[in-house]
Amino acid sequence: MMIISIKANEKRYRSCLFVEDEFEFVCDRVLSLSLISIGQGAFNPSLQALGTDQWELSELDLSCTTVDGNEQNSNIKKTVFFQWWYFGLCTGSLLGVTLMSYIQDNFGWVIGFAIPTVGMIATTICFSCGSRFFAKRIGIVVGDKPPLQDIVRSIKSAASTLFLSKVITLSNENHEMELELQEKPLCAGKNSCDDENNQNQFLENTKVILRLLPLWTMMLMFAVNFQQPSTFFTKQGTAMQRNIGSSSFKIPPATLQSVITLSIMSLMPFYDKIFIPMTRIITRNKKGISVMQRMGIGMVMSVFAMVIAAIVETKRREIGRNMTKPDDVALSIYWLLPQYILLGISDIFSVVGMQEFFYSEVPPRMRTMGFALYTSVFGVGSFMSSLVITLIEACLRGKHSRSWFVDDMNEARLDKYYWLLAIASLLSFLLYLVLCKCYRSRSELENESCK
Repeated sequence: MMIISIKANEKRYRSCLFVEDEFEFVCDRVLSLSLISIGQGAFNPSLQALGTDQWELSELDLSCTTVDGNEQNSNIKKTVFFQWWYFGLCTGSLLGVTLMSYIQDNFGWVIGFAIPTVGMIATTICFSCGSRFFAKRIGIVVGDKPPLQDIVRSIKSAASTLFLSKVITLSNENHEMELELQEKPLCAGKNSCDDENNQNQFLENTKVILRLLPLWTMMLMFAVNFQQPSTFFTKQGTAMQRNIGSSSFKIPPATLQSVITLSIMSLMPFYDKIFIPMTRIITRNKKGISVMQRMGIGMVMSVFAMVIAAIVETKRREIGRNMTKPDDVALSIYWLLPQYILLGISDIFSVVGMQEFFYSEVPPRMRTMGFALYTSVFGVGSFMSSLVITLIEACLRGKHSRSWFVDDMNEARLDKYYWLLAIASLLSFLLYLVLCKCYRSRSELENESCK
């Protein structure tokens, strides 16, 4: 943010730019955005894992045969933490698209970038000052080395073992003896034992990732739907009536994205104070619904959002094609609100549910990696959304058909695209239900191992 702010100020007082300056200008922007991406990738999983660990019980206090009431209370507190953590993120996002956009448009980009820079410096100082008060649970075993370091060391160990295990036959008499010694090397040194332990650790980490991979894959379609408000929903709004009443002021289509954030902020307390107590009465579960049920409900909501988006787009296109003047629009932009609100409700269920699921289903040594898995769902989903569009364009080009994504909204077929996403999301949800039937949680596996 500091680099962007400085360069924005530099460009303000620059009278002209040569080609070299333009290249340097672009490189500075790429460098700034790359630093933000790297910082977000390291910041989000680590800080969220640290905050959640404040509620984690010491493993020394847990029994293999009984479930203590304190553990259930800790799980409930962690669930509430996940909800209000996401509430805080949505608050910051809302301030970014409203207040900061207003400041940048009216007071300049320099001040617009300088304010977040000062805010990040202040919050970093506060975080450093408060680090002494963080609860550190001594009983949690996190391992001597991080999981990624274990993986690298185990791969190195496997490669060296494979190289040393080559059989070199000196004579026919000692062939069998030499083969036996090389297949069973002695573990006399500390390094050999450490390599063996690292390889075992790598196998355990790999098993955890592979066990979560099917459910991770099923959430990708939800992430693809998550990308639509900032792309085609906004494009859909440009072809609708955006006036407020009889005034000449027009609502910018991109501002409707804040409806998702507002729906999350307004409905999160309703979920916590009304929905959960009601489900507790029905399910007899202190958490109301399980994490996997919560994720499934969010997936269903995203399917409904795509169905409503397809219906609204079909109606808009029908009205638009019947208009005598191409610039005339009759359908109000407010008809897009239901699909935005439904995506906001789906976020309350699925996004918060994914955070808790990936945190609880990995061992303590992999907490940060668990949150990285949750974050990667949306990163891969963004690329997958682009891939789906590319494949659709390639198929239509092969059949010499008109593109679904032309600039003329009366000729575009976004309704077919929304129906395709709805069907794909429904199939993903059905496969998710099958996987949930076969999936065994980490707590169930640990209870069986204790018997």
